[in-house]
Amino acid sequence: MGSSTSQQEFDYLFKLLLIGDSGVGKSTLLLSFTSNSFEELSPTIGVDFKIKYVTLGGKKLKLAIWDTAGQERFRTLTSSYYRGAQGIIMVYDVTRRETFTNLSDIWAKEIDLYLTNQNCIKMLVGNKVDKESERVVSKKEGIDFAREYGCLFLECSAKTRVNVEQCYDELVLKILDTPSLLAEGSSGVKKNIFKQNPPSSDASASGCCSW
Repeated sequence: MGSSTSQQEFDYLFKLLLIGDSGVGKSTLLLSFTSNSFEELSPTIGVDFKIKYVTLGGKKLKLAIWDTAGQERFRTLTSSYYRGAQGIIMVYDVTRRETFTNLSDIWAKEIDLYLTNQNCIKMLVGNKVDKESERVVSKKEGIDFAREYGCLFLECSAKTRVNVEQCYDELVLKILDTPSLLAEGSSGVKKNIFKQNPPSSDASASGCCSW
């Protein structure tokens, strides 16, 4: 996926959402993709987002990628960010069984509850494959889950950048191949996704498609 030379002109604007438990590497996956770097990051507070301009499939694209907090106390803040998403990336840590179990126990239910776009493309990502010796979730389990829930699937490492770009490439190519999502993402359509400002860091809370 190559960066577009112009950061003003684009054919389509797509909203992508990263979800999953705290500590699975959502923020590092986003940073690795948008800035080609890796950092150990502290947990996201509320919601953050970054913009990435790319050219893919002969189209200039503007990707608004939203990174949500995994902690339960922030979930009431992040529910509204599902609205209008054309792509959702569900991330788990291959070295932590509970982050995989919570995909069906928590995150699938959230998508079913909050997602407004029934044609949204979902991708399942198993992160931290650089820690192969600590793996507890097999690749076959990931494949089986993705097949059951109708997701794309890849394993990757935000640290070594293995398959990081491929995650976004495959997701966006699938969106480009879905007419209804393409129509929504047209640059001629008025967008209000940036009106959803990320909560300030002192904000507190007590807490793709149909599955």
